[in-house]
Amino acid sequence: MPGRLKVLIITERFYPEEFIINDLAVAWAEGGVRVDVLTQAPSYPFGKVFSGYSNALFSQGRWRSMNIFRFFTVTGYRESLFFKLLNYFSFAVTGTVAALFKARSYNRLFVYQTGPLTLALPAVLAGKLYGIPVTIWTQDLWPDMVYAYGFKKTRLLAWCLDAFIGFIYRNCANILVSCEGFAPRLAGYAPGREIKHFPNWPTVAPDGSAEKAGLPDGFNFTFAGNVGKLQNLENVLRGFGLAAKVQPALRLNIVGDGSHLETLKKIARAENIPGVTFWGRRKSGDMPAFFRASDVMVVSLNNTPGLNLTVPAKFQAYLAFHKPVLCVMNGEVRALVEKYRTGLCADPDSPEAVSRGFLEFYALKGEGLAGFAENARRLLEKDYDREKITAGMRAIVTGGGAK
Repeated sequence: MPGRLKVLIITERFYPEEFIINDLAVAWAEGGVRVDVLTQAPSYPFGKVFSGYSNALFSQGRWRSMNIFRFFTVTGYRESLFFKLLNYFSFAVTGTVAALFKARSYNRLFVYQTGPLTLALPAVLAGKLYGIPVTIWTQDLWPDMVYAYGFKKTRLLAWCLDAFIGFIYRNCANILVSCEGFAPRLAGYAPGREIKHFPNWPTVAPDGSAEKAGLPDGFNFTFAGNVGKLQNLENVLRGFGLAAKVQPALRLNIVGDGSHLETLKKIARAENIPGVTFWGRRKSGDMPAFFRASDVMVVSLNNTPGLNLTVPAKFQAYLAFHKPVLCVMNGEVRALVEKYRTGLCADPDSPEAVSRGFLEFYALKGEGLAGFAENARRLLEKDYDREKITAGMRAIVTGGGAK
């Protein structure tokens, strides 16, 4: 359609990888914007390229109405920190080359930043060269995430990170954040700029079916999502082990895959923790059945300043199914759970406190959980409406004159 505004989304992850950016791109394309995507060959979470896709230097395909421009990705990052860092470096370099070739024919550039902030570099450099406004939607907070992964905070590293972060945000026309607590932390990198909050919405939602996954008999807690180092599942697992010795009817389901999965399995075996089922990765279409079959959902992250500001996307999905939440976190999610009374909270650093959370929920089984479910529904409708969020973001990205 001639005259439509053209937006190029630059993202580390895109379909067939399962991230919220897929849903956003479809919403915009259906709303009258011409949307194309620049990304790398799909490989998450396995660290190897998906079957049916090529890891060529550059390739092109289509999904829905969108052109998907792909470039080479470094694989093997799941088992190796070296290859993970090399993957980030490769995206910044190869992505910049690809962006310089592709971006000039677009009116707007949009960055979905989940993971390293370095993936915004291709958009920022192309935007500066061609005079195209860049919008970034920040999902992970730098420099906090760098230190959360164990990098030691030295004066030199802090200076380099601050300089890079400032360069990125000062050269973005619009700064959007998925978590409200990010805004004051980023304000110093882009003085005088308005930073707007656009949260994630549920990407897994009720599908009209009543089918339930075949979870074990008992009272079922379920964690769904990435099983990585930052998810604090060691403390969750050990806390569950303490609770299961008191109440054998408790069950813990871990649905997902990631770099820490084998470590958790080893802990469960070595410490003889009963009632735990590791389901592995499941397609998003399978998840509603798991949610419906669960009594309580678990959300957890390590207790660090940056992660305490994060609202994991799974939280909104739990709300969509009106499920009570065991929050093993401090910070923003804990404040939401306590304010709206959507569940119970536990100290993320204390397996003993986590154990008490499991047992307190079991004591409320049945009708005692109904109030949490109703509160979850109210919070979902108030803050996480998909149509309102995607339309608001589209208005910001497409505002102003076309190139």
